[in-house]
Amino acid sequence: MEKYFAIDMPFWRFARNTLIVSCLGLFPFLLLFILRTPGFGAHLLNGGPALSRFLRQVITNGLPVVFAVNYLSFFLYAAGNASRSDGPVPMRLILIDMPARVVLFILLHAVIYFLSADWFGSFGGDHWQALTVVGPTLVRSALFENISGVYLYATLVGALPLYVSVMQSQSAHGRGFAAKLMRRMPGRAGPIILALLMVALSVVVLTAAAAVIVLLQSASV
Repeated sequence: MEKYFAIDMPFWRFARNTLIVSCLGLFPFLLLFILRTPGFGAHLLNGGPALSRFLRQVITNGLPVVFAVNYLSFFLYAAGNASRSDGPVPMRLILIDMPARVVLFILLHAVIYFLSADWFGSFGGDHWQALTVVGPTLVRSALFENISGVYLYATLVGALPLYVSVMQSQSAHGRGFAAKLMRRMPGRAGPIILALLMVALSVVVLTAAAAVIVLLQSASV
């Protein structure tokens, strides 16, 4: 991973690599979503408006969101690797990534939905309607009940290298509570287990943030 995401890499190459990884992470979840939605695959195979709307949704909504969130995580991953000579990769990178990815994921959905009302006439062309569906949509995404769930889990492709890198470095050289906890775990599974738990926590935080948005919208009505 360090070969493909380095802090001194030209922007275009870093962005290209992020785009490739984002597509590789996105397509399997898209396929899974299509297969687990009854009749959806056959509907798309018929072509026509259904297929064009689906592709438009993925290209104008899914790919930009997944790319932007993954770019953030890969940048922090590269920054962490560059700081290894100064000591263990700091835990604060995860503390930066987690809230930043939540805000970015929600904000990009809101912006894209808002613009889609103009560009494609989505949500009946109503900007307010476009914004009001963001919260409910993202609450259900963690359960993989809509296509935003595809985008959510595809963004975790970028989180894993960062979280695992931080945890492995902390386990080997850190002195904090997390480092001591990982050393108590059997074998070398400690950093992986804690990284996965942190990734799961990021999904919970996003769902909670979306639920708060829904509550605030309900209170304002």
